[in-house]
Amino acid sequence: MEYNKEVLNRLKRIEGQVRGSIRLIEEQDECKSVVTQLSAIRSAVDKAIALIVSKNLEQCLISDIQEGRETSQAVNDAVELLVKSRK
Repeated sequence: MEYNKEVLNRLKRIEGQVRGSIRLIEEQDECKSVVTQLSAIRSAVDKAIALIVSKNLEQCLISDIQEGRETSQAVNDAVELLVKSRK
């Protein structure tokens, strides 16, 4: 799969959020600040996963259609990945 700049930028932003969370903990910041930051990280990771799965599905569907293959397996695989990411 080809990953575009958007995916990389999202992951770099998440990396910055993780570093910020580490700094909050090292500075013994209040619980609310730490949990708020961690919740933002979780949300950002969920969005990155959704972006990656959707781009992969798009590429698989295009390939399947061009090759004359059934597309249902690609859709099932994408749904399975999304479900797995939430466990």
